[in-house]
Amino acid sequence: MTTKLRKRSPGKGGMTRRRFMEGSAASVAAGILASRLGGFENLALAKQRADEVSSYLREIPTVCEMCVWRCGLRAKVRDGVVVKLEGNPDHPHSRGKLCPKGNAGIMALYDPDRLKTPMMRVGERGEGTFRKASWDEALDYVAEGMKKIKEKYGPQAMVMSSTHNLAQLQFENLMQAYGTPNYGTQRSLCFNAMVMGFTMTYGTSDVGGDYANTRYIIYNGRNLLDGIANSETQDLIAAIQRGARVVVLDPRFTKTASKAYRWFPVRPGGDLAFFMALNHVILREGWYDVDFVEKHTSGFDILVEELEKCTPRWAEEKCDIPAEQIFEVAREFAEAAPRAFAHPNWRASNTLNSFQTERAIAILNALVGNWKQPGGLLPSGGEGGGLQLGCYAQPPYPRTAAMRLDGVPLKYPLVPLKLGVFQELRDAVLRGKPYPAKGWLIFRQNPLMSLSDRARTLEAFRKLDLIVTIDILPNDTAYYSDVILPESTYLERYDPLSVVGNKVFLRQPVVPPLYDTKSALEIFKLLGERLGLYDFFQYRDEEDYIKTQLKTVRISLDRLKQNGYYEEAVHEAAADREAEMVFQTPGGKIELASKTLEQVGFDAVPKWRELPRPDKGKFYLLTGKVAQMTQSSTQNNQWLSKHIPENTIWIHPRAAAVRGIKDGDMVFVESRIGRIQLKAKVTEGIRPDCVWTTFGYGHRSKGLRTTYARGALSSDIHQSLTDPVSGSQALSQTTVSVYKASV
Repeated sequence: MTTKLRKRSPGKGGMTRRRFMEGSAASVAAGILASRLGGFENLALAKQRADEVSSYLREIPTVCEMCVWRCGLRAKVRDGVVVKLEGNPDHPHSRGKLCPKGNAGIMALYDPDRLKTPMMRVGERGEGTFRKASWDEALDYVAEGMKKIKEKYGPQAMVMSSTHNLAQLQFENLMQAYGTPNYGTQRSLCFNAMVMGFTMTYGTSDVGGDYANTRYIIYNGRNLLDGIANSETQDLIAAIQRGARVVVLDPRFTKTASKAYRWFPVRPGGDLAFFMALNHVILREGWYDVDFVEKHTSGFDILVEELEKCTPRWAEEKCDIPAEQIFEVAREFAEAAPRAFAHPNWRASNTLNSFQTERAIAILNALVGNWKQPGGLLPSGGEGGGLQLGCYAQPPYPRTAAMRLDGVPLKYPLVPLKLGVFQELRDAVLRGKPYPAKGWLIFRQNPLMSLSDRARTLEAFRKLDLIVTIDILPNDTAYYSDVILPESTYLERYDPLSVVGNKVFLRQPVVPPLYDTKSALEIFKLLGERLGLYDFFQYRDEEDYIKTQLKTVRISLDRLKQNGYYEEAVHEAAADREAEMVFQTPGGKIELASKTLEQVGFDAVPKWRELPRPDKGKFYLLTGKVAQMTQSSTQNNQWLSKHIPENTIWIHPRAAAVRGIKDGDMVFVESRIGRIQLKAKVTEGIRPDCVWTTFGYGHRSKGLRTTYARGALSSDIHQSLTDPVSGSQALSQTTVSVYKASV
């Protein structure tokens, strides 16, 4: 029996939160129980089963996975049905609140398009014809395919990629035990420039701002009211309410800009000139912290020499911000310091200048001496927090002599292995050099949408013998895969423990799996054993794995299930402020001029580079987030899709009038590599030389009935341009034409 993943009507009105909640608990439970019986056709039997269950409300703590922020939540469950999700007040990321995506996690659990069983392709790739398979059959097929690739081409011919998650350690365990160095992450598409810019300056990128005490914040392309990081977004709003001044640089008038004291519609790439000019003014006027700079930084004289010419007047033409206002921001920032910080952001203006822009931002903070000062820049504690969890003793991983396909470290000598350069990995698959790639295992990721120039990704897929996707939905990448392994949703499974500071949090199932799905921990173990990697997967099951993690802390799994978290007492030693001012750089100081960059032939201090501007009549193509969506993973969620069913293209009224475009008109947006069609949103909230759309629409998988073919995907027209220092993708340097579509 084959299954064709086709678009079908979800029914009149679709599933809404109100319609879902209006029914009695028994009727809702009936629907869910019916789905466990193989569909909604046996409603009478399901209703009978539901009536047999006593009706009471349970509250179960767990951890959200609707984005990477991983907020704590409490699931309210009645008769085996999740009826409400609330933020956990004990979790530092949620503090009792959830964002729109977090609240809509219920609909991720009950999405009718969820993957319900392993699937194996029987038609051509992209045709969408699959048949159901048992777990044994599907895993045997995947393991056999991976063995064949390893035997014929070597383990390096297998690519493995994922978006970072709590099961990441075991995903990497599978990858390293198998022996491939080719690991792809989303990070070069997002924040490589920030991570490396701050690492080359402070020796770490794990930094944040002290919102509770700050008086002044500068954001560059960071839109916390749409790209919600729950706790930090709460902190920003609280800081504004206390009177903190916020400056936002963004070519678009974002929600965060609407709350700002100053908004500057900066030219893409010109933000580097803006921050160089801020640094120039603070140095020239003597507004920097002389004592801090002398004691804790190096390269001061080199920086002063490079910035000598970078006056506000010099920067004005490059960033389109008046020189007088640049000077004013510099003065205000210095006056507020050290209770001021320039935010690290995530990807600045997303151009080839972004890495040096992040360096200039890091240097600005250093000059005013705000490190570890109230209201200034603080170390965030790093990914995973400070607690050490228990683990299994394993044999060493097999050594691999093969170079990575993404060019790290030969082509990109400074890019950390954990970041990589994802788009280069895809391009190496296309080239077949330095060696051919033959398989790709993809976990909770959608490279067919996330990588720029989708046509190239499809071409790379055609060169592979085996493509395997592990996910909860039949996303576009799954649609083009050979085997799809269905993971249980985060409300149905355990994951490894989450550590935040001195607290350990548990993600646990709040309801049993509705379908024939498994947790990532179980999938990796079963696949690893079939690959002969038994010694690397010693846990019996998910609970055994977590119990091993808990051996270093003083709480049992049963108690953790009830509480949701464990807090380790913190014993602070007497502070030695000078000892705290040692940085993980070659010289142990903040590097205003980076020795590391200089040694490999890159600019030691930020230097201006003029980037190509759009030809006459063309626009910079910008993308960004909306509060209701996470990349390309939530558009099929019926509660969220109701609010933003499709994306539009923002265009300034002057640019629209010249082209005869009115609000709501269908327009073509065309770059050198392709063309998409969207509705126009005519608004003054965008620079006249820019257009903007949100990412993640234009799904091709017909298995996603809510979002299939709605809107368009910017990756279809975004060119792949990569910064040679950080490996980050320069999406905003794609330029496009916009013209009215024929009726």
